[in-house]
Amino acid sequence: MRWRRRLVAAAEIALVVIAIGALGFWCSVPNTAPLADENPTSTAFIDLRRDQAADAHKKWKLQWQWKRLGQISRYLRAAVVYAEDYHFYTHNGVDWEALESAAERDLGAGQLRIGGSTITQQLAKNLYLSPNRSFLRKLREMLIAFSLEDHLGKTRILELYLNIVEWGDGIFGAEAAARHWFGHSAASLSPAEAVRLAIALPNPIDRAPDKSSPELTQKAVRIIRLLRMQGLIDSSQERTALDEVGASGERVLPDHGQIEGSAPKAEEPTPPKTEQPAPPKTEEPAPPKTEEPAPPKPEAPPEQPPSSGPVTQPE
Repeated sequence: MRWRRRLVAAAEIALVVIAIGALGFWCSVPNTAPLADENPTSTAFIDLRRDQAADAHKKWKLQWQWKRLGQISRYLRAAVVYAEDYHFYTHNGVDWEALESAAERDLGAGQLRIGGSTITQQLAKNLYLSPNRSFLRKLREMLIAFSLEDHLGKTRILELYLNIVEWGDGIFGAEAAARHWFGHSAASLSPAEAVRLAIALPNPIDRAPDKSSPELTQKAVRIIRLLRMQGLIDSSQERTALDEVGASGERVLPDHGQIEGSAPKAEEPTPPKTEQPAPPKTEEPAPPKTEEPAPPKPEAPPEQPPSSGPVTQPE
């Protein structure tokens, strides 16, 4: 009996410790509500890169210019969503299906990278956390993501992300990235330039916009296809974008009109069949019937008028 009481007491203490730990963990989540109206003056990643450069005794220059979402190319806005978080507008901060798929893929490869982060989670990480990977950091990232979704709309979350995400050494935000890599503002990015910036995320050092590989080219082609399918670019823009990302051998998708018109062309043999009903044939027997009633008059009873005979004797 004594060992049972000790076991119960140990379990109660463990539960209390877990509850206190969970409460403390939740309290460590920063207040994200002010971000609805205020832009951050720095981020955890900016501070980290600055400290890393100082520790290495290297010069480090921050390139960072804030722009409203409407001042950033719609091609970049769409390309980043397609590349980073296709279900951005439908999840609540965490894409559980993507997270499960990433976990299964990592375990299958004998790794444990805990990927599958949404744009909201990446915003949480860049603003408040570090690039180090751990279960506790991932859990905290999720809690912050839920807080961001509670206090901010999707438009504001995307605006924050595009303005604080890292695009190179000291290069933060879409405006600085566009000017550094392409020499003009984020508002005037071409489809190909936007795609090249999008596929550089979330690792802009190894996948910088000036680097190319078969894998990156395939990623670029996929996003260009999505831009076309969503009607953000036309066939000539798609051709130009494919050429600029090094995919000249890829064909351009057909226009929507051509896609829709192909079905009727395949069914053209059937309409003539519907256009050949028997209306003329049904109309032809009618005249003979109206002309044949006159001969049968002798066979009709004398009491009946001649006008009724044709109706009662159709033969």
